[in-house]
Amino acid sequence: MNPVVHFEMPARDRARMAGFYTKVFGWKTQQLGPEMGNYVLAITAETDENRRVKPPGTINGGFFEQTKSDQHTRITIAVDDIRATLKRVAAAGGTAVGGMQKPGEPDEIPGVGLYATFIDTEGNTVSLLEPTNR
Repeated sequence: MNPVVHFEMPARDRARMAGFYTKVFGWKTQQLGPEMGNYVLAITAETDENRRVKPPGTINGGFFEQTKSDQHTRITIAVDDIRATLKRVAAAGGTAVGGMQKPGEPDEIPGVGLYATFIDTEGNTVSLLEPTNR
């Protein structure tokens, strides 16, 4: 099986959202710079030296800038071969979107791995990650 390893939620005000989840759930957040799209990491569980969660069954996530009203929370599924998975998505009736840099192709996130998105048969946008250190 390929596990869910990450979540992402859109935010109109990432600082306000980070403050909310810190106050309510005790999450730690880390604001990344413009080279990473001003993404905010949301740390919900303890991690090891490779930034992998330690407690089984837990995931971390992040907040991205909401630029359109149709952006929603999504999950990220870890896979061994992202390109093969995108082909299986298309064969099963989904739409392989790919990354943001080249349509149909995954993006490389330095130190993390290859990343792409797809749209399932029900219209849900889901992310894929082929981790560098799996």
